[in-house]
Amino acid sequence: MLTWVFVFLIVAIVAAVFGFTGIATEAVGIAKIIFVIFLVLFVISLIVHLIR
Repeated sequence: MLTWVFVFLIVAIVAAVFGFTGIATEAVGIAKIIFVIFLVLFVISLIVHLIR
């Protein structure tokens, strides 16, 4: 899942370089959402691991 964050981040950087601001904005938004989901799942897995 973390690789998708980097993929969308690279897409956003490339789009920003070529001036496609709409695409860059959406790619950064998607990357942020996936990163937050990754962090939530990571924290949940840490809590479950500590309980066991």
